Amino acid sequence: MITNDKYSWDLSHMYPNIDQWKRDFNEVNGLLDKLLVYKDQVTSSAQNLYTTLKLRDELSLKLTSLYVYAKMYFDEDMKNPEAKDLYERVDALYTKISNSIAFLEPELITMEESTFNNFKNEVADLNIYNHMFEKLFKQKEHILSTEMEETLTQMSSLGSSFEKVYDDLTVNDADFPYVEDSKGEKIKATNANYSKALISQDRTLRKNFFKGLLGVYQNFINSITSTYYGSVKHDVYVAKLRKYKSSRDMALDLNFIPSAVYDNLINTVKENSHVLQEYIAFRKEILDLETIHFYDLFVPLVKDIDKNYTYEEAQELVLEATKVLGEDYTSVLKEAFNNRWIDVYPGDNKVSGAYATGAYGHHPYSLLNFTGTLNDVFTIAHELGHVMHTYYSNKYQPFIDSDYTIFTAEVASTVNEQLLLRYLLNKTTDQNEKALLLSTHLDNIRSTLFRQTLFADFEYQAHKLVEEENPLTPNVLCDIHKELYRIYHGDVFTIDPELKYEWARIPHFYRSFYVFQYSTGISAAISLTKKILNEGEPAVKRYREFLTKGGSDYSINLLKLAGVDMTSPQPILDAIDSFKET
Repeated sequence: MITNDKYSWDLSHMYPNIDQWKRDFNEVNGLLDKLLVYKDQVTSSAQNLYTTLKLRDELSLKLTSLYVYAKMYFDEDMKNPEAKDLYERVDALYTKISNSIAFLEPELITMEESTFNNFKNEVADLNIYNHMFEKLFKQKEHILSTEMEETLTQMSSLGSSFEKVYDDLTVNDADFPYVEDSKGEKIKATNANYSKALISQDRTLRKNFFKGLLGVYQNFINSITSTYYGSVKHDVYVAKLRKYKSSRDMALDLNFIPSAVYDNLINTVKENSHVLQEYIAFRKEILDLETIHFYDLFVPLVKDIDKNYTYEEAQELVLEATKVLGEDYTSVLKEAFNNRWIDVYPGDNKVSGAYATGAYGHHPYSLLNFTGTLNDVFTIAHELGHVMHTYYSNKYQPFIDSDYTIFTAEVASTVNEQLLLRYLLNKTTDQNEKALLLSTHLDNIRSTLFRQTLFADFEYQAHKLVEEENPLTPNVLCDIHKELYRIYHGDVFTIDPELKYEWARIPHFYRSFYVFQYSTGISAAISLTKKILNEGEPAVKRYREFLTKGGSDYSINLLKLAGVDMTSPQPILDAIDSFKET
């Protein structure tokens, strides 16, 4: 473990000390009291409206800073009792405030659009909330009374409890078996070992791991089905209560995504499933297999090159790869690297994985667990893509319009990955390294575009069944999943009996209609990268403008501004073409 300070993030950029954090914590409670004074009077005058919204913004700004700081402080050492205390305190405060201000949106929606326009003539500063109210008025028919909204806010914990039950079942209660590799050595078939096992060159290990892991979900399939059924019924109930035609429409409407985007994704991928099937046949041939199974889809086609990168080398690669985006982009990246925006190396009690985070008014941060692999280099590019998106959104947008949606979030990160891939392919003279990069690209598209679309198809069918008042049983859900594998993967692919239980190990299904955004994100990013590298400055200019827009317009419009229309099949086809051409 490397402990040099220059490789750790500096949280004093947000709060110089814990005492300052505690002062802000107390101030948030004071701001809440001031805001609650305006309950039932928010829209009685232009000045009341403006004062209430400014108080809400000030409260949200401080609360977000408190939360982000506490989460980062906790994640760098999860055994630090002070950090745990701060995180739990702010988490409870977040829930308290959400419940306390649930009255606000229903009050705002009682106001007519003409009234808001008149109020803007009285208080010009209200113009900053134009896009917020435009969205609010569009969703007016779906917002309920104050009493009902407060009830739904309190019920939100009930909706999230299904995911908690699922986590308890699959993390705390499940007993995962040990399985053997070809040499008789044992490994525990857990989700933590999933990637390590399925990329192993030892097929005996891959097969035994696959069967052992999914066997656990098979054993719990009745309980998991009941839990998921409850989650879907909750989605359907809330959608009906809010007068949506479907739970999918409700989920998409949160970000104003037309349902045609979802349909377009599934239909386009299904129509081109032969491309995936050709790849599976190619993989079967390269791996010299008589039959190809799920546990053969992740093992690298090219053996990993024994090459490690220092963090400084990785920085340089990312800087060079993204240089095409402009000098100021490179300058901000260098500041992130040199001014301790990043927590780089693994630690004994540090959270696993990688992420980017931030709070308005402060520079963004990123957490890594860098060990020097090629994948780690791509992770830096990915997370710094998020950092740059947040940096430019916060720099050029007011707080109310700075937050971008999940639908656009993965675009900037994946564009950086694609630029790094193209840079490395052009730079390397080693044919083995080039083959490894191309193989990695193929696997990324397979696992992100094709696989996540299959999952999106699954949850759409599950919700539709409940909306049509059909029960979800283990057999129903397992049969849907099995049939989707047959459709997407074709006859060349062998469907093992255990594979139909795979849906039960996907935690994202408890955040309904979320996974499709992985597919749209990689499609948009591949399409944009192609334009950036082929068109040059005009495409770069469009993309850079997109990075500055935050959430100031609808996600679909922002991506059109960048140069990609997600309501058309073209971005999906661009990603599929990239898959074919590789």
